[in-house]
Amino acid sequence: MYQALYRKWRPRAFDDVIGQPQVTETLMRQLEHGRISHAYLFIGTRGTGKTSCAKILAKAVNCEDLRDGNPCNVCGSCVGIDDGSILDVEELDAASNNGVDHVRALRDEAIFTPAVVKKRVYIIDEVHGLSIAAFNALLKILEEPPLHLLFILATTEAHKVPATIASRCQRFRFRRVGATDIVARLRKVADAEGLELQDDAAQLLARLADGSMRDALALLDQCAGGQAITADLVRRFVGLVGSAECANLLRAACDGDVEAALGLVGELYYGGRDMGALLGELSTLLRDILLVRIAPKGSENLLSGSFDRGTIDTFSAMTPERLLGALTQVTDAIADLGRSANRKLAVEICMIRLCDVQLAGDAGALSARVAELEQKIADGVPVAAVGAAPAPVEVVQSVQVPPSEIVDAPPWADTVSQLPRSPAAEELPQSASLTAPSQAKEPMPEPKAASAPSAAPPVSAAGDDIWGKVLASAQKTLDVSVYTLISDGKEVSAVLDGEGLQIYIENAFFLGVVEKKEVLAVLEAAVSEVEGRSVRVKCHAGAPPTAGSSSSKLDALTRKGFDNITIK
Repeated sequence: MYQALYRKWRPRAFDDVIGQPQVTETLMRQLEHGRISHAYLFIGTRGTGKTSCAKILAKAVNCEDLRDGNPCNVCGSCVGIDDGSILDVEELDAASNNGVDHVRALRDEAIFTPAVVKKRVYIIDEVHGLSIAAFNALLKILEEPPLHLLFILATTEAHKVPATIASRCQRFRFRRVGATDIVARLRKVADAEGLELQDDAAQLLARLADGSMRDALALLDQCAGGQAITADLVRRFVGLVGSAECANLLRAACDGDVEAALGLVGELYYGGRDMGALLGELSTLLRDILLVRIAPKGSENLLSGSFDRGTIDTFSAMTPERLLGALTQVTDAIADLGRSANRKLAVEICMIRLCDVQLAGDAGALSARVAELEQKIADGVPVAAVGAAPAPVEVVQSVQVPPSEIVDAPPWADTVSQLPRSPAAEELPQSASLTAPSQAKEPMPEPKAASAPSAAPPVSAAGDDIWGKVLASAQKTLDVSVYTLISDGKEVSAVLDGEGLQIYIENAFFLGVVEKKEVLAVLEAAVSEVEGRSVRVKCHAGAPPTAGSSSSKLDALTRKGFDNITIK
C-alpha cells in the first residue's frame, strides 16, 4: 500500500530533524544527562517538526539503547512506539478530544504506572483547542505529576494556551524551515524515490512550502508522476501563473491598458489558474520591484527569487509611490478575496484600479499621482491642464451711431455707472472706442463732467510676496503632497484684494485638491496670520483676470464717456 512521502520520510531521530538545532540539541543534552522535565510545550507553525520531535522524545525516554541522545529505533520499546502497539505512549488530538470529560479520563488513567516502558507519555497535539474547563482539569496533574508521567503539548497558537499551563512546561519554539534546508531534503527524497527533480523546480517547491517541510513533501508527491519534475510542471499542477504571464499583467496595468489586463485575467481564470495565487504572485513581483527601487544596494539578498533581475528592471520607470500604492491595493484585494462571492470579479476590480490610478480613491493613489507629476516636471515633460481655458472675448472695433438716433441717456445708463471697475483695468485701446460718425477721424475728447465711479477694492501691491509668506506659514500644517501642488507657480497663483485672497488654479486636478475644506481652513489661517486680520480664501478655475477681460472693458467704457451721450 502506497504511503505519502511526508509520512514515509518523517524523522525517526533528532539527527534527521532539519532546521531546528535550537530544539534538538537541547533535548539531546537533557537526555544524555538524565535531566528530563515532566512537561514540554512545543510552539511553531505547521510542518516544522513539533509532532515528530514529540514522538522522537517519547521513544528516547523509553529507549533501551540511547545513542548520543538519539533513540536506537531497533529495541522493543522504539519499535513498539513506532507501530503503536505500546499503549503507554498515547497521542491525542485536542481538536476532537477537547472536553473536560476526556481530560478527566486521561488524568485518572495517568496515575497508573506504565506496563511495558519506563515512562507513560501523553502527546497532546493542537493543545490550544482544549476548553477552559479541560485546561483547568489538566492543571492539577501538571502541578504534581507522578515520576513516571511525561506530557508533551504541541500548538500553533501559543497565545491561546493559558499562562498557568505554559508556565509549568519547558517551552521550545520551532522556526520555519529555511528554503536551503528544504531544497536539500527534497533532493535527498527525490534521489531515494527515483524522481527526476530539477533544481529550479526544487527552488520553486521550497518557496511554495513557506517554511513547512511537510507541505514541500506533499507538493513533491503531487508532482511526481513518472516524468521529469520541472518548474513549469509545478506551476501547472499547483495552479500558479508563471513569471512571464505575471509580468505581462503588471505591464498592461502600468500602460493603463484595461482591455489587455482584463483579457489576461480572463485567459488565466478559464485556464484553471487560481485567482488567489495570481494576486499573490503579483504582490511578490511588486515587492521585488519596490525593494530594488528603494534599496538597490542591499536588495539582492531580500528578493524572493521568483522573478529574474531582467524582468524586475523592465519596471524601473515605476515610482516608489506608485509601487507602494499598487502593492497596497493588491494586498487588500487578497484579504477581501476570501469574502468575495465572485473571485474573478474581485481580481478584475483590482486590475482596473491598477490601470487607472485615479480610480483607487485613497491617499496612496494621490501620492502616486503627485509623484508622477513631479517626475514629469523634473524631466521637462509638459503637463497639460485638465480644465478648459476660458473662451476669448471678442473686441468690437467700432460702433457707428447715426446722429438722428442719438437720444437721451438710455434707461440702463444709471446701472452701468454703478458697476464696479476692475482693479487691473486702465482703458481700452483706441481701436475699441465707440465713435459717432462726426467724430470718427478725431480723437475723442475727455468728458467734462462724468460721474465718479465707485472706489475699487484695495489690492495688495505685493501679492507674490504675500502668497509666498502664506505658503511658508501653511507648510508645517499642510500635507506634503498638497503643499507640493499649491507651491507650483506654473499652475497656481494668488491675488489679495478687498474681498480676500483669490487663488487661481489652471489645473482641474489641483483645483479639486485645494478646494477641500481642510485645505482652505489652513490657508485662511495662514493668510490671516500674515495680514493680521481675518481674510477669506476663494479658489477660481483658470488664470487670473487680465486687463483685456470683458469686465475691464466695461469699466473702461464707464470712465471714457461720449460727446453725444451723458452717463448719469
